[in-house]
Amino acid sequence: MLSEGANSMISRTMTRMVIALLVLSVCIGPAQAQKKSSKKGNTSAETQQKRMAFDIRKIVWPNPPEIARVKFEDILTGQKIDWEGLQSNKKPKLSWMDRLAGAQPDQQIKDAQSKVGFQLLRVYGVAADSKGNIYAADQAVGAIFIFPRAENGTLELIKNGEHARLPMINGLAMDDNDRLFVTDAKLHHVLVFNAAHEQEASFGGESLVSPAGIALDTTNRFVYVVDTQQDQVVVFDADNYQLLRRIGTGGKKHSLTGPGDFALPTNVAVDKDGNVYVTDTLNNRVEIFDADGSFLSEFGKPGDGPGHFARPKGIAVDGDGHIWVVDEVQCRVQVFNREGQLLIFFGERGWYPGQFQGVYGIAFDKANSRMITSEQFPGRVQVFRYVTDAEAAAEKARRGTKQSATAPKSVEPPAQKGGESVKEQGSAAISRP
Repeated sequence: MLSEGANSMISRTMTRMVIALLVLSVCIGPAQAQKKSSKKGNTSAETQQKRMAFDIRKIVWPNPPEIARVKFEDILTGQKIDWEGLQSNKKPKLSWMDRLAGAQPDQQIKDAQSKVGFQLLRVYGVAADSKGNIYAADQAVGAIFIFPRAENGTLELIKNGEHARLPMINGLAMDDNDRLFVTDAKLHHVLVFNAAHEQEASFGGESLVSPAGIALDTTNRFVYVVDTQQDQVVVFDADNYQLLRRIGTGGKKHSLTGPGDFALPTNVAVDKDGNVYVTDTLNNRVEIFDADGSFLSEFGKPGDGPGHFARPKGIAVDGDGHIWVVDEVQCRVQVFNREGQLLIFFGERGWYPGQFQGVYGIAFDKANSRMITSEQFPGRVQVFRYVTDAEAAAEKARRGTKQSATAPKSVEPPAQKGGESVKEQGSAAISRP
């Protein structure tokens, strides 16, 4: 295995290579593009308009004419890139030695890096605060990206080595006071940041081995931390951070399959009643516990069909009680009720909006209006608008009223589909749990 120094050197070398390619494309590409553009007489605005392939506002699930319950909203990838700066026609000044070696000056590399900024590479946990800002833990960059809710806002970062030690960040959770809880697998603990993003506490160092997913029960004042290597969910007091109990049997090396035990659990979520939901990744199931840690039920089994799992990872519960589970291998999101009935699923392997590559985390914002997912290949965050049960019911009533007003008096208006059964991808509707 390579040492940290060797890994660091390789990482820096790869970064330099990537930036050098960017700079090379800047020096050569724009000139060629301008020549082609001048020959055809196309403006940049016309070229940009021709690149529009589809209207992202129409990416919804289920498909029309069903009432949409999930709507694609945005993709977040990192700091804004200075494309105009990168497309500058100004050629770099090279010494004869640089020209002979084919090297790029260090200053040029630094300039290009500053124009590209920090970009997501390998994202794990995601969360949102009361203002709607989105937090994404990037283990490869070693930073927590904070994407502003306001369009004119500025992206912020909590950086490893600058704001705190963050060598292997994983899970994120946000409490009602906008305190951020962060798990770190290398330091075996949980860090706590206040609303100003200042570190104020750490805990779990004597109890955790490989902390991953984390969730907060703000009513019962519990912190649930998944420990993947111990095959347990470790429960702490949310106020004094004292260890309270453990859920699951540890020390069996991911071999247990019985109810209440885990084989490499990954993530955890809590509903408004204090029930706890855990993705039991190697057993391809979700297990449910009450607030005292007693096993209640489970759902899911291995496979690639509707309702099946192939390495479930992130899990979240929305304000209506629906259980959202992301599947890393199958590159999709599935939504269940409390009994484990599949209500809707969407996503497939791909690069486009609504498709996924290495999907890992999932979370809801405080307003229960946006669902957030994280991916690792490529590193990005997707944001979706969630249409609540109340909103869907109102839309259904509006459509019914409109149909009744336009239908002939002697003809009964057509019955509305309830969406209770599971259909093909993108056509099943979310029903009440």
